[in-house]
Amino acid sequence: MTGDRAADYRILHEAALRDYLAGLPDIAALLGGEPASWEITEVGDGNLNLVFIMKGARGGVAVKQALPYVRLVGESWPLPLSRAHYEYLALSRQAQLAPGLVPALLHHNEALALTVMELLEPHIIMRKGLVAGTQYPGFVGDITTFMARTLFFTSDLALSAAEKKQGIAAFAGNHALCKITEDLIFTDPYRIAEQNRWTAPYLDALAASLRDDMELHVAISRLKLKFMAGPEALLHGDLHTGSIMVTDHQTRVIDPEFAFYGPMGFDVGAVIANLVMAYFASAGHERSPGERAAFEAWVLETVEQVWNEFARKFLDLWRANGTGDAYPVSLFAGAQGAARLEAERQVYMQRLFADTAGFAAAKTIRRIFGLAHNIDFELIEDPKKRAVSEARAVRLARAMMVETGTFRTIADVTGAARRLRDWQPELAG
Repeated sequence: MTGDRAADYRILHEAALRDYLAGLPDIAALLGGEPASWEITEVGDGNLNLVFIMKGARGGVAVKQALPYVRLVGESWPLPLSRAHYEYLALSRQAQLAPGLVPALLHHNEALALTVMELLEPHIIMRKGLVAGTQYPGFVGDITTFMARTLFFTSDLALSAAEKKQGIAAFAGNHALCKITEDLIFTDPYRIAEQNRWTAPYLDALAASLRDDMELHVAISRLKLKFMAGPEALLHGDLHTGSIMVTDHQTRVIDPEFAFYGPMGFDVGAVIANLVMAYFASAGHERSPGERAAFEAWVLETVEQVWNEFARKFLDLWRANGTGDAYPVSLFAGAQGAARLEAERQVYMQRLFADTAGFAAAKTIRRIFGLAHNIDFELIEDPKKRAVSEARAVRLARAMMVETGTFRTIADVTGAARRLRDWQPELAG
């Protein structure tokens, strides 16, 4: 943001935010009552932004404002306010493609990098529920619909080449957020970086081994190249269980400020990685042996269903709506053409699964050795127990990234996770 638009920006703390919303007639009417009586709570527990809940006599809203720096680090790490604009664009597009699965947009001010959204209640951040051992029966159906529709309908399988390129151009300026991903996920955990951290001293030797593992370095670099050079579809870009709000039967995807056009497996892999991490972290949260066995079985079943249902829905969309410039229908006429195209669809999905597994592994390792960690592990009070859970997750992730031929199906992933559930690593310290 430059020029006059940048001059209009100011951080809205509670009093200023109250005054601002009072000046928006639709929002003020939705809240109800006198502005002085509105309750304001700052609830942002993420790494980048301010997030407020505002409640009045009649209703409530959520308000998100981007800061001109990374909140987790401070002003020493500046960050463009334009990310709020890309988040708004992404939420708008996702609402069209997957209605009812993102919060409703109520107001957006590009100059203030501020968005007012539907207040999601009684939804909670999914990651918090998983730490508590809660199961969510509606999650699989919702998240797989969200991913299948947002990925398919922004891809070359559904769009003309011109439409796809226009989409890429609309999000191309979000490169600062992509740079964060490129560094924090694909580079820093595999080298000495000032912001890296891990459960020391127990994982010191494992951290050092990552820095020396050339096979792993090749694998992560291939994934990084695919992330940088593979604009397959519009991604959420940060689709972890901290960016999903849930009840037993409702799911809402939030926070797509990392949105850009990239490889589909990055989004799908992020969901799977965070479920697998919840599975490995579960042992550290149990108060007695076997206490969380039913929850852990549900998590692994959910991992399998996420991939299987996503793949089924994606293929169904392709069969019914495959009018994009990729795989022109005129080249696959008649029964022979239809059969050959269906075989190619299966090859496509196998390739997408391989990407998904690789990106899931990359997301796992970054959450254990990089800058931003998961509360799944962080809330395990005993650091040695935490390190054991983390080492199990890293062992699986390393195998998924390097021993790719071993993981041909999602059952191969869950089977390997199950076998590592009680593996006892050798820890430093």
